Parts: sequence; structure tokens; C-alpha cells
Amino acid sequence: METKHYNVFVIGSGIAGQTAAKICAKNGLSVAIADKRAFGGTCAIRGCDPKKVLLQFADLMQKTSQLKGLGIEKVPKISWKHVQKFQKQFTKKVPKNTEENLTSLHIDLYHQSPKFMSKNEIEVEGKRVTADKFVIASGLTPRKLKFKGAEHLKVSDDIFKLKKVPKSATFIGSGYVGMEFCYLLSTLGCKVTMIDRGSQALSQFDPFLVDQLVSSMSENGVDFIFNAEVSSIEKKKKNLKITYQQKGKKKTVKSNIAFNTSGRVPATELLALENANIKNDESGIIVNDFLVNETNKNVFACGDVSSKSLPLTPLSGLQGYIVGNNIVKENSKEFANPLVPSVVFTYPNLATVGYTEEEAKKRYKNITVYKGDASNWYNAKKTNEKLYAYKIIANTRTNEIVGAHLLSSQANENINIFATAINNKMTTDQFKKLIFTYPSFTNDLKSMFKQQ
Repeated sequence: METKHYNVFVIGSGIAGQTAAKICAKNGLSVAIADKRAFGGTCAIRGCDPKKVLLQFADLMQKTSQLKGLGIEKVPKISWKHVQKFQKQFTKKVPKNTEENLTSLHIDLYHQSPKFMSKNEIEVEGKRVTADKFVIASGLTPRKLKFKGAEHLKVSDDIFKLKKVPKSATFIGSGYVGMEFCYLLSTLGCKVTMIDRGSQALSQFDPFLVDQLVSSMSENGVDFIFNAEVSSIEKKKKNLKITYQQKGKKKTVKSNIAFNTSGRVPATELLALENANIKNDESGIIVNDFLVNETNKNVFACGDVSSKSLPLTPLSGLQGYIVGNNIVKENSKEFANPLVPSVVFTYPNLATVGYTEEEAKKRYKNITVYKGDASNWYNAKKTNEKLYAYKIIANTRTNEIVGAHLLSSQANENINIFATAINNKMTTDQFKKLIFTYPSFTNDLKSMFKQQ
């Protein structure tokens, strides 16, 4: 069997893996990178980017339906075929462009998931490969569900391959992905059922806002079923029969298609990490602040598969940068979790940054909570929005803003204003003195600091 040696071998071609590989190659190290799927990573090919292309059409439908009778005579008809063709313009060239970019730096490419044979040796494409350093940036993969008939479930990747909008669909799991695609399909005319084993959707977000979002989506036809456990799926002639248990009773729902959106887990199953003494758990590859594995010091991990990461592309790029630099110069860059805003791209958007109310109560002796319904404010009324709400949290002693949670059509942008404010330790008084454009959603942020 052929044997080859590299200074650095990277597993995963998303933004984290690419960033680390490029830094190493530009510093004169011999580098190889492997991926079992098309080069370019989840976000660019089957995640964030194409998802946003699709969602904008649902947003258009939602906005025009709100204004029907107020100037809009007819809600537009969406051509799903052309929508899918459009999103493929953003994804089709990614693998080829990524490969060309990497090979231009003399990085060798392998199109298979490697398997560790020992601490410094892997097997890939029928070759034995050794390396001084390994970088694991393999990302996340959909969590496997093990009930009878689970093989009939689709995953979020499959939505980008749908040839038409189904008449009915069921989602199992109401996290980011499930809620966003639930919103997409329901807005485009699909009858959607959402089943979750928990008591609420989007468990990482503020319940005050989540409850309003769920109520709004329910009014628009989504059937939410909480505290329910799916027990089986049976394939019928035209539909899937989904059986679930709720409050001790067996119930069923039928759908044309069903999606597993129950969450994602570290993509390490094929790597045989035990052969290389690489410590890992459900959070991913266990790493220190230099992103070095605890038990195999020649192994780094970055991006979603790292125990110190969150599934967010900017954070993956940052970790890839740190790993690349630490390989070039040992322990030259240290990772500290930055303040990271998060958004669920439903309509309206649900966004958060900093501490939740519960987290803030545990951290500070006293907190001030500003929360309210802004649906009667000008910016909501001018577009006939029924949903616009917020919750802002401050440390009472210092008056510093420590958390912000927004539910609005512009929350994905406005949350960045609060991220900047929290990063700069701004007080509520300092924030209210800022001058923003008017009338804008950004200007509304200053009005949120009022006790209800």
C-alpha cells in the first residue's frame, strides 16, 4: 500500500478546514485536505447560503399577504422550479471553485473520509498517510433517529432537491433548521406539522418571544405538537403514517414527506478516533484554548466539530484561523468564545445576543428587564405587521446592557447593533443617546428601554 507524508492533514473542507489549510500552505507546509462530500462545506452548499435564497421568497409571500387589500391586489405566485434553479446558481460552482483555490496553493485533495490507524497515521483512498499534525474540521451531521421506519425520513439537505412544494410535510424537531424550513414550506402552501419531544420550540431562545412566534405560525396553519415522542413511520401508497405518543396516548398524522430536524451531532463516526487516542464526547473533539486535543497533542479541531464551538460560520472561520496559526507557530493564538449573535430566519426573525433572562439572574445580583409588544409602533403598522416584540436585559448595578432578544422583520440586522453595544459595555443611558436614521427599525431600539 502506498504511503505518503504531509506536515498537515485536514479533515473537512468547510470554512474552518479551508482556513487552517490555506494558512499552513501559505507558510510553506505540505498540506492535504479530505472530504467525503463535495468540497466547500455545509454552509455554502447545503446550509446557510442556499437556505437564505429560498427563504426570501417565503418572506415576499408573507409581506405581500400582509399588505393585501392595502395596496396589493394579488399575492404573487411563486415558481418553485425557478426558485430552485436560482439557488443552485449559488451552490453549483462552489465545489469546483473550492478545489481550484486549494490546489492553486499546492494542497492535495482526497475525496473520501479518512480513518485513523494510529496516532499519526490514517487510511484514505486506499493509501496510508502520515502527518505531523492533523486538523479535524468535519462539522456536524444529522442526529440519527432509531425508531421503526426512520429510514423514510429526509434531512434538511433534501429540501434543496425538492422538485415541487409538497402538499403536506412533517418535521421532527423544532430547532433552528426545523423552524426555518417549517416556515418556508407552510408559507408556500404546504400543510405542515411540527412534532417535538420538548415543551416549546427553539429551547435556546427566550420563551417570551418564542411563544409569540409559535402562536403566529399556528395561526398561519402550522400544527405544533409538543411533549410528543415519535414511535414509528410507515410508508403508505401516497403518504407516510407517523405515529407518536403524547400524554400516554398513541396518535398519528399523515404527510407526503417527513424531515428529521431533531438536531445535529459531531461528524466523527467514520474517523475511528479511538485508534488515535483522540478524546471526544457528544460536544465534539475535546480541545483546550489553543484548540489542541487533550489526549493527542498532534490533533487540532476547529469549527462545528470542536468542543469549543457553536454551529455558526463566522466562529468556524475564526477557529480555523487560530488552528492554522498555532500549527505554524505553537500556541501563538488562543481561542476565547466571542459574543455571538444568533438568528432564526423565520418571519419575523427571532434573534438573540448575550445573556437570557435566566442566565442573567444567575450571574448578577439584580437585573432590569425591558420587554414589550411593539406591534402598535409605526414601523410595524406601516407594513401591517402583527408581530414585533423585544426583551432587553441590563445589569441593574452598572446599567450595562447584557442581553438582547428581538422578534421583528429586521431582527437579523438589528441584533448586530446590540452585539456592538454589549461588546463595548454600553449602558442603557449611553445607548439612548445614540442617533440613528429615522424612521427605521434601528431607531426603535432606543425606545425599548422603557419599563412596562
